[in-house]
Amino acid sequence: MSDVILEKARLIYQKYQNGELGDTSLPEDTNPGLDSSSNENVLYFTLPMALNSQRNSYTLWESALKTYEDSETNFVFSPNKVINADYEEVQKALTKYRLVLQRNKQTNIWLKLCQTFTDLSDGNIINFARNLDDDVNKIRYFMQKEAKKKFPYLSGTKLCNYWLYVLSNYTAIPLKNTNDIYIAADRHIIRASYKFGLITKEQMESSKVQTYVIDAWAKELQGTEFVPTDLQNPLWLWSRNGFKNLES
Repeated sequence: MSDVILEKARLIYQKYQNGELGDTSLPEDTNPGLDSSSNENVLYFTLPMALNSQRNSYTLWESALKTYEDSETNFVFSPNKVINADYEEVQKALTKYRLVLQRNKQTNIWLKLCQTFTDLSDGNIINFARNLDDDVNKIRYFMQKEAKKKFPYLSGTKLCNYWLYVLSNYTAIPLKNTNDIYIAADRHIIRASYKFGLITKEQMESSKVQTYVIDAWAKELQGTEFVPTDLQNPLWLWSRNGFKNLES
């Protein structure tokens, strides 16, 4: 790794630890505080994740919490209840607090995931992970290669890795090989990576930018004290809060 990049990485990581990158609250911090070892908790952090595409993550999770806390709508977090409910009833519950913005498309995504997890593990994601040895690499390979169509959006390059990262932080699933979780290259991570000098302007504007960012961080951090997800939150907050001068 270039000394300049490593020094920047250390600096931004330290500033994040010290709370110097602005508001450090993360979207997923908006949650009902469930038992981290419960399947209910894992479902809460799984189903909304598939809707986290091209929208404000904070408002997504605020909507998720409102939907969960409302006794009329929280059934949508139970796959078995969802697949046995009327479509209109599910859609009404998902749109009440704007958890779903694209009424038909995103309702269908939610329903498909509930059907998938019901078929594979009776709606128990803890068992789903256990069936794949709780291994990040096996889970990702299954979702992205072997059964990609069963996991709409959640199997995507960014969301699959970010979902695994969230599971490792907010649930008690004993995931193995978490160091192999890629950095989730959303627009903030992409911008921060460019600002770091890790990717070129041409790469940033390429349709393959996520791959460039993932590969660059994996290569640059190899043999250092960091794994890519160590910088997930620091880089994300640095970009979101306007690229505070790291030297100041």
